[in-house]
Amino acid sequence: MADCMQEWPEPVVRVQAVAESGLAAIPGCYVKPPRDRPAAQHLATAGAADHDVLQEPLDTSIPVIDLGELVAAAAAADEGRMGLITEAVAAACREWGFFQVVNHGVAPELMRAAREAWRGFFRLPITAKQQYANLPRTYEGYGSRVGVRKGGPLDWGDYYFLHLAPEAAKSPDKYWPTNPAICRYVFFPD
Repeated sequence: MADCMQEWPEPVVRVQAVAESGLAAIPGCYVKPPRDRPAAQHLATAGAADHDVLQEPLDTSIPVIDLGELVAAAAAADEGRMGLITEAVAAACREWGFFQVVNHGVAPELMRAAREAWRGFFRLPITAKQQYANLPRTYEGYGSRVGVRKGGPLDWGDYYFLHLAPEAAKSPDKYWPTNPAICRYVFFPD
């Protein structure tokens, strides 16, 4: 469905604009039902009468995936260990929706530069970021929602989605921001 859609089914309101509007509460369209929240099985409910009210997580440890272990297992052709690590990734995705990666081999200087580049982009006024707004046919670019159904739940966060691989999928001319200039330089230093 998203492949053929040219426009979002309803106006997109940037989360930054909502957050800066002075609202006293998060609008309901951003509140996901408990069953759709990450790690729902790790959360205790307030009781049968209040089954939609969640309390503190029972386990707040974000899953950590050691890619160094995966590389070592692959080098040793240890399919059993590789299977355990890939299952840990799958479980983290199912149960949490994200995970932390360690021993990935990316230089700390590059990670700092990338973080600062994107912080610079997200500090820009909404109008400057809007030129990179995404559409449902690719999702690539600056966005504020997930899903394509009218009235569907929205994510409470603005994001920037880019294709990094394969090379043919990248769209640097359109979606890699030139403002701030460091965004393009960090990822395309040549």
